[in-house]
Amino acid sequence: MAEITAAMVRELREKTGAGMMDCKKALVEAEGDMEAAIDWLRKKGLSAAAKKSGRVAAEGLVGVASGPNVAAMVEVNAETDFVARNETFQNFVSEVAGLALSVGEDVEALKAATYPGTSHSTQEELTRMIATIGENMTIRRARVLRVPSGTVATYMHNAVKPGLGKIGVLVALEASSEIEALETLGRQIGMHVAATRPEALEVDAVDPSALEREKAVLREQAATSGKKPEIIEKMIEGRIRKYYEEVVLLEQVWVHDGESRVRQVVQKAGGKLTGFARFQLGEGIEKAASDFAAEVAAAAKG
Repeated sequence: MAEITAAMVRELREKTGAGMMDCKKALVEAEGDMEAAIDWLRKKGLSAAAKKSGRVAAEGLVGVASGPNVAAMVEVNAETDFVARNETFQNFVSEVAGLALSVGEDVEALKAATYPGTSHSTQEELTRMIATIGENMTIRRARVLRVPSGTVATYMHNAVKPGLGKIGVLVALEASSEIEALETLGRQIGMHVAATRPEALEVDAVDPSALEREKAVLREQAATSGKKPEIIEKMIEGRIRKYYEEVVLLEQVWVHDGESRVRQVVQKAGGKLTGFARFQLGEGIEKAASDFAAEVAAAAKG
């Protein structure tokens, strides 16, 4: 019987996209013959994932999970919204979110981690699911927030199931007492973040390049006013303050009353807002334009 080496398993994985254990089994069954192993995987439907890996996956679900003083959020993408309603896919997203609580937010580490209830990796579980469901799927990103004392609240906008939806938010609040009230405030802040899309927690955390671009635009706009340079600089300072009120969470107007600043609301509650994260499904992914009528016509011809 031919010796099955790690290099052979790796080569078969690269050619088929199948899981490591499936590749090893295929090589054993094929007695080391690479082409026969590929055929074995094809017959089992396990090499189908490779053909689907190039497709754009911009649908799917955002999932959240919570633990003591910690919460995690993941985005798992698929090609169509139909898959997001699949119970197998939903369970997978929930499991990956729970896994992130202990593994962390590194996506490659998540993929390599043992999938709950099995002896194989999360990536292998995903590959099997791709072969079964028939769509490309990816674990796109993850975020984990922790606090030494207090709570990390979660909020899911328009949840399809508890902890699953298309816009998820984590809010880290530190405090030594009144955890229940803090969790309520955290969910309210989560709703606020979902609606306002802040870019930074505080002024010092604003992306310097984004700030410089904003200043450049404002200078060009102000220059057309014909005012003196010192007046223009004061105009820019005022507009930058307005910019901070738009993009900095603690400086934003609290959506629940339309008057207070988020900073004031948190201080009044006796807590400290130390971090937040917002995932909106598919944001930043370039979706291919689809001509539905052309697709139907092509299918009819086929």
